Amino acid sequence: MIGCTGPKTRPRALAVRLANGRTALTQTLSAPLAAQIAQVLVTARPAKQGRADTGETYTRIPSGLAVVEVLAGTTRHAVVTPLRLR
Repeated sequence: MIGCTGPKTRPRALAVRLANGRTALTQTLSAPLAAQIAQVLVTARPAKQGRADTGETYTRIPSGLAVVEVLAGTTRHAVVTPLRLR
């Protein structure tokens, strides 16, 4: 995980770096996963804005703060689904 959209206390989606080097935003987080990630994010220091490969903006977080397992689709409109916080 390299960032998120929405406030730190209630993140809506995550910015992730995929294995192929692409930066993508995930689908909307479930409430339980958003709550888990919010606990990690509130400890992060303020950060700058970043931009996903598709142009959406997100708030960056310090590297190594959290690792999230995702399922990345390989269809025409690839969907990145967040599964769990590691």
